[in-house]
Amino acid sequence: MVSRICIYLACTTISVVLSVVGGEPLVPALCIFGDSVVDVGNNNNLQTLIKADFLPYGRDYITHAPTGRFCNGKLAIDFTADYLGLSSYPPAYLSKEATGDRILSGVNLASAASGYYEITAELYRAVTLTQQLQNYKEWQSKVVRMVGKSQGDAIFSGGIHLLSAGSSDFLQNYYINPLLNTVYSPEQFSHLLMRSYSSFIQNLYKLGARRIGVTSLPPTGCLPAAITLFGGGSNECVARLNKEAVSFNQKLNSASHNLKASLYGLKLVVFDIYQPLLDMITNPSDSGLFEVRRACCGTGKVETSILCNSRSVGTCSNATGYVFWDGFHPSEAANEILAQALLQQGFELIS
Repeated sequence: MVSRICIYLACTTISVVLSVVGGEPLVPALCIFGDSVVDVGNNNNLQTLIKADFLPYGRDYITHAPTGRFCNGKLAIDFTADYLGLSSYPPAYLSKEATGDRILSGVNLASAASGYYEITAELYRAVTLTQQLQNYKEWQSKVVRMVGKSQGDAIFSGGIHLLSAGSSDFLQNYYINPLLNTVYSPEQFSHLLMRSYSSFIQNLYKLGARRIGVTSLPPTGCLPAAITLFGGGSNECVARLNKEAVSFNQKLNSASHNLKASLYGLKLVVFDIYQPLLDMITNPSDSGLFEVRRACCGTGKVETSILCNSRSVGTCSNATGYVFWDGFHPSEAANEILAQALLQQGFELIS
């Protein structure tokens, strides 16, 4: 209940700010990069099995229809767009919705199964971060053609850019790929990912972005699928995976600090989603939730993408009390709480 109250207060604060600025959005645009946690439908248009364009995905969304979001309803970035006062959610760049004036307030370039390690995306036929950046450049060109270079540059520098990556690199590649985990230790693999991360931020900066947020890894050892796959029969969070996520997050914070020091005028915020999600898992009742181990879709063990479908036996009828929607992804209820955490941590990006 405390968290839900905090969400109400945070939204009230945003509403007050919006009324002060005459109802205008707090930022001119919101652009999203990354993986399935933020993909809103780009994978719908790819030849990949990693999709969420079928029920029960989207059953609790505004339209009560699947959109490509790996959730029963809204993602954390959808709530973020609401808080920022945007009139619509950034459309999936590869969708038919990404046309005309709709793209002036930003686009979503994320692709489920993408990551800092390019081969992760290639394994699943997802859009790599390198290609997402190329698509972003293409979007910039379209914006400039519509509004001119001066206004376009203002949109790029004033807009917020959010990046979510890393989970797929570990859970869908490193931990299950002996070609990686027998060659690199988790520390060494994290260092590889950090080089890719730093390069991505530097390239985004060169394209005019000045307000960037990046999410940390979640407590990967507490995801239902991770417990099933790596828990050795235990019903508890896998401590080893959580420890490695914490180590990765420390490296992410350090790399981000160095980037801010070297790139003039850059506002770069690392959004900690590890602790808010762990708090929900450890003390769900504090957030108005009750189920932390079993996801809503199916048995809650490994279901995601094609394994979470309308015939999944055991899918819950009401996901509002569940932390997880499927084996890897938070429910809409959890996403709302995570968005509150992002809001509290990210005021620097809108100041």
